[in-house]
Amino acid sequence: MTIPIYQADAFTDKLFGGNPAAICPLEKWLPDETMQKIAIENNLAETAFFVKNENGYKLRWFTPEYEIDLCGHATLASAHILFTELGHKDAEIHFETIKAGILTVKKDGDKYTMDFPSRPPIHIDPPVGLIEALSEKQPVEVLRSRDYFLVYESEDDIKDIAPDFFALSKMDTVGVIVTAHGKKVDFVSRFFAPGAGIPEDPVTGSAHCNLIPYWAEKLNKTQLHAYQLSARKGELWCELKGDRVLMSGKAVTYLKGGIFF
Repeated sequence: MTIPIYQADAFTDKLFGGNPAAICPLEKWLPDETMQKIAIENNLAETAFFVKNENGYKLRWFTPEYEIDLCGHATLASAHILFTELGHKDAEIHFETIKAGILTVKKDGDKYTMDFPSRPPIHIDPPVGLIEALSEKQPVEVLRSRDYFLVYESEDDIKDIAPDFFALSKMDTVGVIVTAHGKKVDFVSRFFAPGAGIPEDPVTGSAHCNLIPYWAEKLNKTQLHAYQLSARKGELWCELKGDRVLMSGKAVTYLKGGIFF
């Protein structure tokens, strides 16, 4: 038995930039245990699996630790592979997911635009140890949606954060988002999820489901330009549309091959 596998870098137009994801097109679902083992073997932030259905594709994502509810970069990478390697002819792709509903990806020139749910974060009292695990500087605000969400004064504050990953791995969320107003873009961010086996994620589409509604309100604009300030860096063009967010980015294929059972 051979399973096709591709790897693509998402939210970048340069190989070795953005966020790498593995993509496995399937004729039918493998056992969950097998898909989890493949994700562990790939050792990437996410491995995406999809199966064709009558309306598009069913899509699932696995980190090296567990199946996750929503992943942006692996969705974009899956669409990229469908458009460039697997001959998808329509201008858009509909992905059916278990917890995030229907996700649509449209090809728009050299970019792919994803339609995701908006998940505005709400203000909370920070749990013990969260702020100290990130920086000596105090955040301006602490919020939460799926992930903890900390706002700092400046882009330099975001660059200077040196997390205590062990402490962050004990938090009761998938990950932690840190963000600030950008110098050359509307906002910058970083994302940490050591509890999911991802100490720092290079570019995180799901985090922007929180970031876009937050910064749209703060900056009083619905179209936003963003950078994620990881070592690999990522660039996103964003828009808030009611209770949905649009995220556009580029992608490049790194490899294609087979998994042999």
